[in-house]
Amino acid sequence: MTEQVRLVKPTAELRDEYLAFYEEWKESGEEMVPWVISKDPSDFPMMLQSLFNQERGENLPEGWVPDSTYWLITDSNKVVGAVNIRHKLSEKLYNTGGHIGYGIRASERRKGYATKLLALALEQAKQLGIGKVLVVCDQRNAASKKTILKNGGIQDASFIEEDGNVIERFWIG
Repeated sequence: MTEQVRLVKPTAELRDEYLAFYEEWKESGEEMVPWVISKDPSDFPMMLQSLFNQERGENLPEGWVPDSTYWLITDSNKVVGAVNIRHKLSEKLYNTGGHIGYGIRASERRKGYATKLLALALEQAKQLGIGKVLVVCDQRNAASKKTILKNGGIQDASFIEEDGNVIERFWIG
């Protein structure tokens, strides 16, 4: 890792750094992971409010659970990653989403940030009262599987989606 990192709640003070993170992800053409970073940040205060509402379980779409979002930032306040922690599991999350979804921006990968991000997210999950944490990844995502295993993941049965995609499921804690 090139710099020390920490988790922070999304904040207006980091708007420009987050927008750079968001734009880099958009330009990469990759799927935005965790899903929460796909929220349109053009009305930044509204985006932040929706994140805070989700954490409090307010105005959630049908079948959704409360979740907490954090940004992984360096000492120089660069947003290098994001994590979304679901407070409990619905049937869909049990099969394909897990408690924790996380992602590192393309330019900052392969530096150890994902392993640190997941470790910090596991600490937050514990504070939320989540004893055993489910973390999942697509079978083809070897880097994510490695990150989960480094953080103590114990493999459970995989889940096969309708399109044939295999979701590998791991428990930590």
